[in-house]
This record gives sequence, C-alpha cells and structure tokens, in this order.
Amino acid sequence: MDFKTAVEQETRRLQVIHPTPEQIPGCMSLLDDFLSCNAFGFQLKSLYRYGGQAVCGRKMGDFKFCMSLKSLDQDEKREAWIRRRAEWWATRRLAKSSEDVWDMRTEPLQNFPPKQLISDLTEHHEIS
Repeated sequence: MDFKTAVEQETRRLQVIHPTPEQIPGCMSLLDDFLSCNAFGFQLKSLYRYGGQAVCGRKMGDFKFCMSLKSLDQDEKREAWIRRRAEWWATRRLAKSSEDVWDMRTEPLQNFPPKQLISDLTEHHEIS
C-alpha cells in the first residue's frame, strides 16, 4: 500500500468519526493534553510502563497547528484537521510495527465458519 492510498483511507475513516466541525478537538483540549502529558504522574507512569519519559512534542505540535487554524471557518478547520490526522495515521500504519505479520483482508473469508462446524455444534449443544 502506498502513502496516498493510506491517507485516503484514513481521511474517509476520520470523516465518519468527525462528521461535523464540533467533533474535532478544540485548542484548549489540545493544550490540556499537552500539559497533562508533561505532568509528573503521567511521566512517572510512562517511566514505569515503558522505561522512559513520555514524548509530548506531537501534542504541542497539535496545539500549535490548532492555533494556526484560528483564521479559517469551521468547515475548513475540520478539513485541515482531518487531513493532518490522516497523514499522521497513514505514516504510522506504513511504518514498521507488530502488525506487520498480518495482511488486511479486503473481502470476507469464503465459507467461514464452516457450515459443518456450525451444524455439529448445534447438534451437540442446545442454543437458547
């Protein structure tokens, strides 16, 4: 899969998640995310779980990006936010991860679950 296709898929997904401009996060919410990321408790939890400090630069980047959108109307803000997040998710999807062992199906498996298995299960167990 190429980057452009991944961005298009993520854009469609995010447009469903954020159908109106009110669903995108506000700048104050993003600032709160950044500040809580830098809080002592959050950093301590990150140190315990992952062995290092949480990196909060992306959260500050999101806040700055949101502030740069202040002059746009609501629909333009939504589109710009969705485009930015789609590019981030596409980059993340195309990078190496533990999911590299799986292939995404584009259509369902044929004859799954097998009809024989279903009939065997229903014969031996009452379904109520």
